Amino acid sequence: MSEAEQVPASAPEAASAVILNATDSNGTEALNATAKFVATPEGTALAYGSLVFMALLPIFFGALRSVTCSKSKNSADMPETITSRDAARFPIIASCTLFGLYLFFKLGGECCLNSGLLIRSFLKTIVYKSLHPLMSRIFPVSLPNKQYQLLFTQGSGESKEEIVNYEFDTKNLVCLCISSVVGVWYLLKKHWIANNLFGLAFALNGVELLHLNNVSTGCILLGGLFVYDVFWVFGTNVMVTVAKSFEAPIKLVFPQDLLEKGLEANNFAMLGLGDIVIPGIFIALLLRFDVSLKKNSRTYFYSSFLAYIFGLGLTIFVMHTFKHAQPALLYLVPACVGFPVIVALFKGELTEMFSYESSEEVLPGSPRLTSFPTVSGSPASLASSMDAVCLATGSSPLRRRLQPTSL
Repeated sequence: MSEAEQVPASAPEAASAVILNATDSNGTEALNATAKFVATPEGTALAYGSLVFMALLPIFFGALRSVTCSKSKNSADMPETITSRDAARFPIIASCTLFGLYLFFKLGGECCLNSGLLIRSFLKTIVYKSLHPLMSRIFPVSLPNKQYQLLFTQGSGESKEEIVNYEFDTKNLVCLCISSVVGVWYLLKKHWIANNLFGLAFALNGVELLHLNNVSTGCILLGGLFVYDVFWVFGTNVMVTVAKSFEAPIKLVFPQDLLEKGLEANNFAMLGLGDIVIPGIFIALLLRFDVSLKKNSRTYFYSSFLAYIFGLGLTIFVMHTFKHAQPALLYLVPACVGFPVIVALFKGELTEMFSYESSEEVLPGSPRLTSFPTVSGSPASLASSMDAVCLATGSSPLRRRLQPTSL
């Protein structure tokens, strides 16, 4: 996946096979070009501490927002549910994508991909979506929140056809203006603060909108990406090559020479977004499990959250000790899975944890068929069985009326 490490400003940003498919994370290796900068202990501590703090923000607030998101009835805010089949295929798809990017860059396609406006337009949308809930809370009540509608039609009269019909309000316009300014700033300057705004926005939306359906699926996903991360970082140079060639804000960075050079600092420590989003969606699942227990406690959420801090701190410690880039999931996966499982064993709730289904909360009022009636023989028995199902689910039977046809 990715690591925390040092890179000079001239080194291109890290690449991620998953981020191109809206799910995975990235991997990088220490890239030192010409003059080697020796960071002061204060600068190093500030950089690593800031990375840890920034990584915790989208996990904490994204997990809280995922609880609200799971109960939303608005189709636009419905989360994407990851099933066990998706989780099992995910590392394979990510590996194929990563290797495809490797071949693409080897054939000289770096400029074409890095200059694509589609990625930057997508990133603007991510920032906009992250700002909107915040704007709904801080927008002054005294200011009128006017409603607008953007309507494009084609033709006239009875043949008129709607092409675009979009409704928005003043809050949407403010969010769009702010996100556009950030997008233009990043496009022109590639400043590390703009990069981090994009990265935090993406991570926040990923934790909020990507839902694991149960703990078993989370274990499959984390286990598969654990192997994926270790193999592509330690076993080959594919991840490193893609990391050198791919330019996009798919990581969080913080300069180690900030105290010496201020905002113009150019020697960065970095952390890939995948090392935030992937453990983050598992932590968010455990928070929804806490809520489902209705015990007014957040034991599993806090234990997994502390486990993430421990795992990320261990990653930084090992990297700093051995002076070599480390795949963060090598340490994060055992911590984030192991801590909550141990807590569940002590509390005697391990069975409840693994039997919890997060997808049941998406549509809490939807009828569920718990048993299937036996249908045998005649059409009369089939009709009786259909009526039994309708009564069990609370819906009204639909009967087809046969209309006579004229020959």
